[in-house]
Amino acid sequence: MTHLQLLLMIVLIIAGFYPQSFANKPVEETQVAINLDDPDYLEGLKYYFGQSVKIDQKKSLSLFETAAEHNHVIAMAVLGFQNYHGIGAAENKELGVEWYQKAKPGLLKLAESGNAEAQYWYGLMWDGGISVETDDKVAIQWYLKAAEQEYSPAQNNLGVMHQNGLGVEKNFIEASKWYRKAADQGLALAQCNLGVMYDNGQGVEQDFTEASKWFLKAAIQGNSIAQFNLGIQYEYGRGFDQDPTEALKWYRKAADQELVQAQYNLGVMYDNGKGVEQDSTAASKWFLKAAIQGNSNAQYQIEVMYYIGKGVERDSTMAVKWFNNAAIQGDSLAQFQLGVMYYYGNGVEQDFVKSTKWYRKAADQENTKAQFNLGVMYLLGNGVEQDDAIACKWFQKAANRGDTKAQYYLGVMYLNGRGVERDYTEASKWFRKAADQGDAESQFNLGLMYSFGKGVEQNDAEALKWHRKAAAQGHEGAIEQLKKLD
Repeated sequence: MTHLQLLLMIVLIIAGFYPQSFANKPVEETQVAINLDDPDYLEGLKYYFGQSVKIDQKKSLSLFETAAEHNHVIAMAVLGFQNYHGIGAAENKELGVEWYQKAKPGLLKLAESGNAEAQYWYGLMWDGGISVETDDKVAIQWYLKAAEQEYSPAQNNLGVMHQNGLGVEKNFIEASKWYRKAADQGLALAQCNLGVMYDNGQGVEQDFTEASKWFLKAAIQGNSIAQFNLGIQYEYGRGFDQDPTEALKWYRKAADQELVQAQYNLGVMYDNGKGVEQDSTAASKWFLKAAIQGNSNAQYQIEVMYYIGKGVERDSTMAVKWFNNAAIQGDSLAQFQLGVMYYYGNGVEQDFVKSTKWYRKAADQENTKAQFNLGVMYLLGNGVEQDDAIACKWFQKAANRGDTKAQYYLGVMYLNGRGVERDYTEASKWFRKAADQGDAESQFNLGLMYSFGKGVEQNDAEALKWHRKAAAQGHEGAIEQLKKLD
C-alpha cells in the first residue's frame, strides 16, 4: 500500500469531521437564541475551515466558545462536535453531547427554516451519532439540503458519503462531483479530497498533474494532509519533476502542524540526506515526534537510533522502551529486535521466555530472521521445551524465504536426522542453496558431501571447488581439507 493510499484512508476519516474540540466548562441551562451575525462565530468559522487564514482549531474553539456564551446556536453545535471528537481541545464526549443537546432545538428550527449552516451541522449530528443514534440516511438528507444551497462543507461531506457508501450506494463519480463543487468554492479539505480522487483514479481518470494541482491549492491554504500529499508528489515525481528539496519543504509544513506521517517522512529525509544534508540529530528529532504520536515506524527508527547511538546518546533502556511500544502495535521488526534484546539481556534482564515470545510474534508475521531465531530457541531449548521437529519447522519457513543461516541449519538437521528423517539429498540441497549465497560453513559441508558422495555423486573436482570457496573466506576446516586434497 502506497503512502497516498494510506493517506486516502486518513482523508476519508477526517473529511466528515471538520471542527476540533472545546473548553471543559459546564453547559448552563439557558434559552437558546438564534443569532447568525455574531462576530466571534463568523471569525471562528474562518479559522475552523481555513477561509483566508491558516486553519487554527484552538483559536476557532475559543471564538466559538465566546459565541456560545452569547447563545449562538450553531456555535453550540460546533462546540459539541469539537468536544466530542477532541478537536482543538481534549476529547470530552459527555460535554460534547451536552452542547449538542442544548443546541438541538434551535438548530432544528433554524435548519427547517432553510439555513444551510444549520442544516449542515444538524446533518453532522446524525452522521456522527452525537446525542442521537447514527443514521447516515438522515445525515445525507440534511447535507443535501445544505449542499443544494452551495454550502461547501456539506458538499464535501456528501462526497465522503458517496465515496464510502454511507447511507447511499458507493459511487466514486458522485463523490468526485461533490468534492469538485466544494473545491471550486475554495474549501481546502475538498480540494485535498479531489486531489486524492485524481491520484487514485477514482470517479475520474487518473491524472497525477491534476491531483498535484488540487493538492497545491489546499496546501497553500494550510491543509496539512494536502501538504503531506504534495511532499509525496515531489519526492516521487508524480505530477511534478522529482524534487527532494520541495518534498522536504512540504513535509516540514505538514510536520509543523503535527501530522504524524509527515514527521516520520521528514525524519527519513534527514536520515538519508535526501533534499537536505544528512543529519542524524534532526532525523532523531522528527522520528521522536512521530513516535510519541504512536507511529510504529517512527518508534522502530528511534529505537534503533537509541540502540546504536545515532543522532542521540546510546541508551539501551530507551531503545527497549520504544521497541516495546512499536512491538505492541504489531511492528514485526520491533518484535524481532525486542526478542534479541531479551535474549542477550541488553537494556533488560536476560529472559529467554520473553525472547521466545517476541520472536514468535514476529515469526508469525513472516519475519524471516525471527523464524530462524525461533528455530534456534527450540533447537537449544531456550525459553521453550527442546524440540528438534519444531526447530526444523521454523528453519524450513525461514529457509524457504532465502535465509542463509536457516538453509545451513536445515541442511545440518537433514544430515544428522534431527527432527526429520536423515536425508543426504535434502541436506546437500540446502547446503548448496546457502553455499550459493556465500555461506562458508555450507560451502565446506557441500565439499565434504562431494568428497564422500553423500546425497550427490562423488566428485573430487566439485569437492575441491567448494573447499576453495570456503577456504578463501578463512574457513579452517576447508583449509585443512585442501591440504589433504593437494
